[in-house]
Amino acid sequence: MRWRDQRQSTNIEDRRGMGGRGLAIGGGGIGMVVILLAALLCGVDPRQLLENLPTQGGIQEPPTASNSTNQPADENRQFVGAVMGSTEDVWSQVLPQQARTRYQAPKLVLFSNQVSSACGFAGAATGPFYCPGDYNLYLDFAFFRELKNEFKAPGDFAQAYVIAHEVGHHVQNLLGTMDKVQRAGQNNQLSVGLELQADCYAGIWANNAQQKGLVEAGDAEEAIRAASAVGDDMIQKRTQGYVVPDSFTHGTAQQRMQWFTKGFQTGDMRQCEAFR
Repeated sequence: MRWRDQRQSTNIEDRRGMGGRGLAIGGGGIGMVVILLAALLCGVDPRQLLENLPTQGGIQEPPTASNSTNQPADENRQFVGAVMGSTEDVWSQVLPQQARTRYQAPKLVLFSNQVSSACGFAGAATGPFYCPGDYNLYLDFAFFRELKNEFKAPGDFAQAYVIAHEVGHHVQNLLGTMDKVQRAGQNNQLSVGLELQADCYAGIWANNAQQKGLVEAGDAEEAIRAASAVGDDMIQKRTQGYVVPDSFTHGTAQQRMQWFTKGFQTGDMRQCEAFR
């Protein structure tokens, strides 16, 4: 991916090294992260869960820090800044043209180990996520290493696909799609539709990035390989040795490849109706 000479997004907040200080939730730990993640995937507002939990001193936002004082510039930081800048340029054009909706750019929050958000507390094991409550994307760069080493999906465009997928969730939030899924209650089929549509939206970004000359030979294959690697069936085979289709929340490897490819080939949001 030709990203080094691209515009850097200003919507980056670097919290690396802060470790989510100032957050205290009674009964926290890994179990709490799992509950919050499950709530997000099933369309439930995690804040409803948090309101019913005992707290120790409540939830406090960690102090913000500017990029210039918190962390020196590094290649990962420059890379995600370029990718976010590209998604901003693409969706600022596509969303008004195809959905008659003004694009409001989200913020990408970089963290290490743990972070607090409007959706609650999360650790690095949660992976990248989007929080509709604060319009923020959250990313620990450790996931990029896991994507390469554990998921066997290396490459900068594979990493860009991950970011573009989370931006796809932001587009869904702007369009009210996430709210509709949430109001429908816990429904794995709707959760799968939400994820596949976000994959399709990531493909639309890739389509436009290709038109702008950012996509190099082999990039599309990197993204498709990453989409396949994070399919529910592939993850379940790798982690537990067997597959339980009724528990799927993100879609199979084949479905995720299919919907990313559909967006990439067409660049048309109308082709991303994954809820049919």
